Amino acid sequence: MSAVSAAYTPANLRRTILRMAYSGSTVHIACAFSLVEIMAVLYRQHLKLGSGPGDPERDYLVLSKGHGVMAQYACLHELGWLSEEHIRDYCTDGTPLKGLSDADVPGLEVNSGSLGHGLAVGAGLALGALRKGTGQKVYAVLGDGECNEGSIWETILFAAHFRLTNLLVIVDANGFQAMGPTAEIMDMGSLEQKFVSFGFEACTVDGHDEAELDEAISRLVKSSFPGPRAIIARTVKGKGISFMEGSNLWHYSRLNEKTYQDALAELEKAQEGAPR
Repeated sequence: MSAVSAAYTPANLRRTILRMAYSGSTVHIACAFSLVEIMAVLYRQHLKLGSGPGDPERDYLVLSKGHGVMAQYACLHELGWLSEEHIRDYCTDGTPLKGLSDADVPGLEVNSGSLGHGLAVGAGLALGALRKGTGQKVYAVLGDGECNEGSIWETILFAAHFRLTNLLVIVDANGFQAMGPTAEIMDMGSLEQKFVSFGFEACTVDGHDEAELDEAISRLVKSSFPGPRAIIARTVKGKGISFMEGSNLWHYSRLNEKTYQDALAELEKAQEGAPR
């Protein structure tokens, strides 16, 4: 499938994520599902990808929330950078596709299993692009639980200091992290206000509303603000599957034959009922 024909519809992306998770008997399904619309809008409407993953002038998408990587793999599959065999063999012996973001996979920028490090890589890429005058943009996707990490805030200070106008941070704020609700583990208060106080232009959107996401990304990218920008995307962990939505059990739960078929049936039913 070519970049031109890729549709990045949420139902298709979630279906691919389910296939991967079931084939590889892997976890992190719900945290990939909360990312789907964010990734779809970025790949469909904003990332300039040039001639392919080896193009030195393409934009960068840094998935600092590396455990949500199945959402990015699903987009790369639609783009044609990953094959059907990659999806089928996910997390099996010999596959290059692991359960966390890995820079050895073409199109991925960072090894981000250890949370808090990806944004620093993205800031470095943004600074390099500014100094070289390439016009490249860097989109860094974080989790709200990941924002507990001190390295995130060190990098935010760095980005504001060096006026990284080509850096857009998107926080997938699904309200959970591995061990429970983010508000109970470490309440960050208003992330939008925090980013603003650290020298960013920032806004908060519905992270599953593709039109709202597109408008916010377009507006911030074109803004004349003399510094970095951030979007707090309010999302639902496990979005799209009723028995996963808002359930932190699906951070580490694996699909069996029944839950796999039930989830596929829900996606099929939702797609049939969607406006055309």
